[in-house]
This record gives sequence, C-alpha cells and structure tokens, in this order.
Amino acid sequence: MNFRELSKLEEEIGKAILNAAFKIHNELGPGLLEKVYEVCLAHELRKAGYDAKRQIDIPIVYDGIQFDEGLRLDLLVNNLVIAELKAIDLVNPVWEPQVISHLKLTNLKLGYLINFNVPLIKDGIRRFRN
Repeated sequence: MNFRELSKLEEEIGKAILNAAFKIHNELGPGLLEKVYEVCLAHELRKAGYDAKRQIDIPIVYDGIQFDEGLRLDLLVNNLVIAELKAIDLVNPVWEPQVISHLKLTNLKLGYLINFNVPLIKDGIRRFRN
C-alpha cells in the first residue's frame, strides 16, 4: 500500500500514545471501563504537552452535504492522530475497518486501536496508516 509520509510530530505523538498506554496498563491493569482508560490516556498526553481531545464529533461530507451526526473519535491528539480505545474481552472484526474509515474521513494519516482488556498491552495495540 502507498501511504503518505508521516511528519516527525505525528511519529512523536504515536510514540507518546504508546508510552502512555503502557504506563496506564501497567498501573491500572485490564478490567476497567473504556472511559477510565480514555480519561487517563488524555491526561497522560496533556502532561506530555500534547493537545488531547476526547469524544470529538467529526462531521461527514457526503454528496456535497455536511452531516454533523457522522462520526465520533475517542481521542484526537494535536488534530493529527486518532486513538480508538476499547476495554473488552472479544475482539470485534469491525473495529479495524472503523479506525481505517475514521482516518479516511478525517484525512488523517495515523491512528491506533488500543484494547486495554488484555493481559499484555502490546497484544491489544494496532497501528493504522492512511
């Protein structure tokens, strides 16, 4: 696949998301609600100097018309990187296409799907490019 090149800042944000996810999972472990991990991840990223916004509504443009009830992102960092968070046992096959669609619809290049409800957080992280 032919992906657009990531900027240095996008790569830094990606690393910050991963570092924060590892820290949170090490301290809190699996088994909590998704919202808990979302709040903690946003907090860690803000502490690191990033603009982390939670539950961001993104309008969808279709057929030349903007629909405001289109899409909600769990976390948007510096308006550049998306993080979709989960805290569930069974992996739903729709999650990966969801992140890819979010990247396409926002015209962003980098996104993460992070499931905190795993024994090892590295097994719950997927990285996506657009």
